Amino acid sequence: MPDKIAVIGDKDSVLAFKAAGVEVFDATTAEQARGLIKKLSQGQYAVLFIAENLAEQISDVLDKAKTQTFPAIVPIPTSAQPTGYGLRGIKSDVEKAIGVDIIFNKED
Repeated sequence: MPDKIAVIGDKDSVLAFKAAGVEVFDATTAEQARGLIKKLSQGQYAVLFIAENLAEQISDVLDKAKTQTFPAIVPIPTSAQPTGYGLRGIKSDVEKAIGVDIIFNKED
C-alpha cells in the first residue's frame, strides 16, 4: 500500500515542504508536471500535492486520477498568485458527494 507524500511545483513554492519530510519534485511546466505525475503514480505515493497553477494546466490528468484509489492528487496554492483552482475543485467534489455547497454555504 502506498505510504509516501510528495509535492510538485516550482522550487520557491514547495521547498518548505521538505522540512516536513515531504518529498519535493521541481516542475515549472505542464509537461514536467505530467511526467512526474505519471512516474509517481506508479509507485509508493499515497498523496501528491501539486501547485495549483500547474494543476490547472493539466486538469485532464487530475480528472483521470480521480478514478483511481492512489495517489490522491491535491492542488495547493503557491507563492505565485493563487488562482482558486484547488478550492473550486474541492467545492465541486463536496457538492457531488453530498449535494450541497457547504464550503461557500450557497445552494444552486
